[in-house]
Amino acid sequence: MATITLKGNPIHTSGELPAVGSKAPEFRLTRSDLSDASLADFAGFKKILNIVPSLDTGVCAASARRFNQEAAAVEGVRILTISRDLPFAQARFCAAEGIQNVVMLSELRDLSFGDSYGVRIVDGPLAGLLSRAVVLLDAQDRVRYVEQVPEIGQEPDYARVLAALKNP
Repeated sequence: MATITLKGNPIHTSGELPAVGSKAPEFRLTRSDLSDASLADFAGFKKILNIVPSLDTGVCAASARRFNQEAAAVEGVRILTISRDLPFAQARFCAAEGIQNVVMLSELRDLSFGDSYGVRIVDGPLAGLLSRAVVLLDAQDRVRYVEQVPEIGQEPDYARVLAALKNP
């Protein structure tokens, strides 16, 4: 269980992020078109899992926009933004923001992602949502970098994520 904060007040997650060097847990999430997506659908690509509580918040929206910009410049990478938002809301957000380089995924039907990745918030006003975290996977689905953002209102460390992305 990780302790993070919401406006300085402690809240907790369901576990810890996967360990660097470990095989990433499988998942089944829902795309904007309501089809299922799994880790295998992105085989052969490096993956940035941009995990957020909700795209309806400024910080979550900012991270999706920032990773959208960064993804356009990097070959062989897929950016997956994962939240509990409904796929319809994710699609509206992408259309309104011009986001084209990010795959939006929802925990709509299968709620195991949050627990498998240790990011489900278990107490406080955001209980049930996913915490803000980044997990970088290599093309073989090995975890290469993790960041559990310590304060929900804080953006991830983009520079560190991108530096890890460029390391073999």
